[in-house]
Amino acid sequence: MSKLFFRYGAMNSGKSTAMLQVAHNYEERDQRVVLVKSSVDTRGDDQIVSRLGVTRRADLLVSPGQDLRAALQVLSAQRSDLSEGVSCLLIDEAQFLTPKQVDQALAIAVLDMIPVVAFGIRTDFRTKAFPGSQRLMEVAHSLQEMKTICRCGNKAVFNARLGEHGIIREGEQVMIDGEAARYEALCARCYLEADGA
Repeated sequence: MSKLFFRYGAMNSGKSTAMLQVAHNYEERDQRVVLVKSSVDTRGDDQIVSRLGVTRRADLLVSPGQDLRAALQVLSAQRSDLSEGVSCLLIDEAQFLTPKQVDQALAIAVLDMIPVVAFGIRTDFRTKAFPGSQRLMEVAHSLQEMKTICRCGNKAVFNARLGEHGIIREGEQVMIDGEAARYEALCARCYLEADGA
């Protein structure tokens, strides 16, 4: 049986880089992958952007109201290189999926027999779960934490939003890094000890 995998970690833990490596590994063996990105993630437009500088165009750019499973079926019918099937569906910034889209990803894995690997962060800058990540934590067959370090050297688990005077603790859940906000991955101690805690 194919499975739904959720690989999560704080910002800068290498999720997009790892996803692009998974795509490369499949394609090196002449297997077809489909890369998905939520339209909520406006960084890089339709490109999947790794902080290491590696980019690749997403095959599917899905909006919050779009049916992920139906969109994959349409894409598969339209592209001749997918006529023999999709070997794996890879989702970048999966926290931006809706819970319904996560359920559709589960259906792709279980009913369509296509492994789905979703990469994303669990919580926002307020340490509250993104709805898509929460649903992935509930239904994914496999959860894998990807690790990065805090400025102090401990494991980072929180995504702090930074302003002129330190950490920002209130505001809209989604502000894309580099456009209207800056973020830093912090351990629990550095997050709680920072100004405003």
